[in-house]
Amino acid sequence: MIIHLATLLAFQLLGEVTSRGLDLPLPGPVIGMALLFVTCVIWPRLAKTIAPTTTVLLGHLSLLFVPAGVGVVGHLDKFGSDGAALGVAIIGSTVVAITVGALTFVGLRKLTGTSHD
Repeated sequence: MIIHLATLLAFQLLGEVTSRGLDLPLPGPVIGMALLFVTCVIWPRLAKTIAPTTTVLLGHLSLLFVPAGVGVVGHLDKFGSDGAALGVAIIGSTVVAITVGALTFVGLRKLTGTSHD
């Protein structure tokens, strides 16, 4: 499991180095995740190898939202002046994320030929 976590962190580090080194407007972890995805497509054995660890991480994904919740509470004063804009941004981005996730799932299901039986 340590090797798998090190692999995930190495891809995040590679993304950070790429983002900062090339002065890209994308966050390093997003670039690292894209690089990990491409690597897993090219080398499926890597995906199978890290699958148990990533499954455990995804099972505890809700814990990663605690820091965001603390950040929101720390900036409650912003809701008074910018509450409407923040609400629209939060609701809009949530709808877009759910839509993109669902469309990606449907597309991958069609691409892999699997069904929901």
